[in-house]
Amino acid sequence: MKQKNNKHSAGGIRWKLFGYLAAFTAVIVLILWLCQVVFLEDIYRTVKTAEIKAAAVGLSHSVNDSESLADAAGVISEKNDVCVLVLEMLDGETAKKLVSCDAVRNCAIHNMSMSGYFKLYDSAKANGGKFLQHYRYDAKSRAYIAISPGDNSGDPESIIYAFTVHGENGHEVLFILNSVVSPVGATVRTLNFLLIAVSVVMIGLALLLAVLISRKISMPIIDINNSAKALAEGKYDVRFAGGSYREISELSDTLNYAATELSKVDGLRRELIANTSHDLRTPLTMITGYAEIMRDLPGENTPENAQVIIDESKRLTSLVNDMLDISKLESGNQKIQPEEFNLTETLEAGMERYNQFRTRDGYHIDFISPESVTVYTDKSKFLQAFYNIVNNAITYTGADKRVVVRQDVYAAQDGKKWVRVSVTDTGEGIPEDKLALIWDRYYKIDSAHKRAAQGTGLGLSIVNRIMTLLGGKCGVESKVGVGSTFFIEIPAE
Repeated sequence: MKQKNNKHSAGGIRWKLFGYLAAFTAVIVLILWLCQVVFLEDIYRTVKTAEIKAAAVGLSHSVNDSESLADAAGVISEKNDVCVLVLEMLDGETAKKLVSCDAVRNCAIHNMSMSGYFKLYDSAKANGGKFLQHYRYDAKSRAYIAISPGDNSGDPESIIYAFTVHGENGHEVLFILNSVVSPVGATVRTLNFLLIAVSVVMIGLALLLAVLISRKISMPIIDINNSAKALAEGKYDVRFAGGSYREISELSDTLNYAATELSKVDGLRRELIANTSHDLRTPLTMITGYAEIMRDLPGENTPENAQVIIDESKRLTSLVNDMLDISKLESGNQKIQPEEFNLTETLEAGMERYNQFRTRDGYHIDFISPESVTVYTDKSKFLQAFYNIVNNAITYTGADKRVVVRQDVYAAQDGKKWVRVSVTDTGEGIPEDKLALIWDRYYKIDSAHKRAAQGTGLGLSIVNRIMTLLGGKCGVESKVGVGSTFFIEIPAE
């Protein structure tokens, strides 16, 4: 029930997409509303002001050519709905009209007296040659009243821009431009209606788009989820279908790979259980059988039969210990206790435990060591790894029963010295494509389980984990039909 609540509280991808798209739509509509409604009048006024200033600068380039000046004034006046008046300021009270273009009804500058022109001239001179003023036409007084920008009286607003330059004759020329900023109230109301309609349409489209996108995205995810549930139930043959976009395809490939590997691990686990059960059952069967013979037949109560029971008990104990070692190494609970010792002498002494294979079973086990070496590592752990690769060689060597153990010292590329202990057998060898798999605790080369002549058959997995724990290396070189050489390496002191 808790899982169900979590699923619902997380929300479906469809509604999340709709929420994101609706929020995006709201932001876009808000920006449009601010630009086209709230700040429309300010933007419009700014644009008109910039047009007038640009027109004045353009006219000033023709100040010394009356013909060009008149033509330019006519074009600007017609194009931008701007009244243009150009005056040559002869003295403090007299001005000569050079150009006059009237393009606006009730133009402020063409209804202005000469004193008004001189006021604009004085204001421009006082402000560095430029002056901008906003006016509103008052119908009652039939006059233009100066206002501040943004006055909301509703009457048409007029912009007057005065600009002075020096002419060739030494007189200053005054350019006066006038434009009307029309009220935008009706435009704003129209845009309000349009924005509301557009908002409704866009939200509807956002919902439709969310449904389509969510279906496109969620369907492969739903399929993968269903396949994952089947995988969790142990159906390792399930396949994950890819989607129409890269991320889903990569996820499907990864899950298909995981399913394949889980299938392999499950198969190997079953084989391990079967093999381990066989290894456990064999000594138990022999112990039980020999014990019953010794009980029922007094003449069979011999030291040889008792030794068989002891040997099988030791084998059973060794198998259990190896399984415990693997579990400890995998859990990371194993601690190392390094010490300095003579590795060569230790290996020579350790080889004595295999004397019974030489005398009783006819094995030829040789130890070769060109020089004596001292190392600093965990002695018991290293010997455990060493015994395991020797036991493996004894189990799988050829009919000649020959095993060669060799200790060598070599220098790595970084100049550091390493000790390699290698064990060579004359068995069937290992195919090249299987070499990387033999260290897995579940893996065996063939399907026919062979009982270890010495040890438990779990040794290579233990070797790999021990050498990793000690900071060493392990590896194998093998050739089919010739034999194999397993080796372990540790830094030399």
